[in-house]
Amino acid sequence: MGFFKKVKISDFDYHLPQELIAQFPAKCRDDSRLLIVERKTGRISNAHFKDIAAMFRSGDALVLNDTKVKPVRLRGYIKDRAIDILLVERIKKNRYFVLAKPSKKLKPDVIISFADNKYQAVVCAAEEAVSQGMKLIEFTLEEDMEIVLDEIGVMPLPPYIKREVASRDSARYQTIYAKNPGAIAAPTAGLHFTQATIDAIKDNKVRIINLTLHVGLGTFLPVKVDNVTEHKMHKEYFELSKNAALEIEEVKQNGGRICAVGTTVARVLETCAENDKGFSIKPRKGQTDLFVYPHYEFKAVDMLLTNFHLPKTTLLMLVSAFASRELMLDAYAKAVEAKYRFFSYGDAMLII
Repeated sequence: MGFFKKVKISDFDYHLPQELIAQFPAKCRDDSRLLIVERKTGRISNAHFKDIAAMFRSGDALVLNDTKVKPVRLRGYIKDRAIDILLVERIKKNRYFVLAKPSKKLKPDVIISFADNKYQAVVCAAEEAVSQGMKLIEFTLEEDMEIVLDEIGVMPLPPYIKREVASRDSARYQTIYAKNPGAIAAPTAGLHFTQATIDAIKDNKVRIINLTLHVGLGTFLPVKVDNVTEHKMHKEYFELSKNAALEIEEVKQNGGRICAVGTTVARVLETCAENDKGFSIKPRKGQTDLFVYPHYEFKAVDMLLTNFHLPKTTLLMLVSAFASRELMLDAYAKAVEAKYRFFSYGDAMLII
């Protein structure tokens, strides 16, 4: 089955009361609730995340994204006007594509100051950045800006979290297994895991496999076209090692299930998977712009752990491809009725 010729963005809308958008993480990571969605039967049930180990069988594999979020949100000033800067992509040393709010003041040759004028950046002319809705800035300092980020940057909480970044966000907007810096947003499905939860899953003889996708604009850039098939994904860097690929192949060959923790993991696995002469998955690193929407045929992923996503987003389209649009909208309606907590710091859903 191929893609629909036309998929409307309005098909992925739903009503969400604002009070269900989580502004803070749960007291403990695994205190989150877990909505279980069974694709074959359409059954939807409630559980608790700390009990997720019971959902796995011996021989399954849990695949995690070990990217680490960088503190890429900066407060700058143009004279006395405050500017919120998000460093989206490093072009070369100290030169970045950025999103800015407000952005109108960022004209070529304008100077932005940071940290009480300790650091400065100059706005550069760049048609490529402007065409993508961004700006290009270059920091005027000798040291590497990536090191300075730890001094002046904060965690890039998404805009629907209507509060200032707190000190505890440095840890809580990061998975416990994060190790490869490069993301500008967290792979939020993994935020629920504690070491105890992972150990309990291992005790069920489930393999834990890591890969990396540095979450960027591709994951959360809004869809601005009515016909979804016309949307172009922004490329994101990923790595799937040879050992990880071999383990995934072995699990599949032995009848085990692959559980992708988050849409980022699902996109990497599907980017690297082949299904022409039996299942295979190739170790790769590079850029992926894979866009998954109904009715994409999944090759690698058998189970998907994910948070609840914003309406009309590519993330909701991916989970709708994995299950079905109708089942997902039904699940979301039941989650709203049961007052689940939504988005990055919210509750989770396991689709099996």
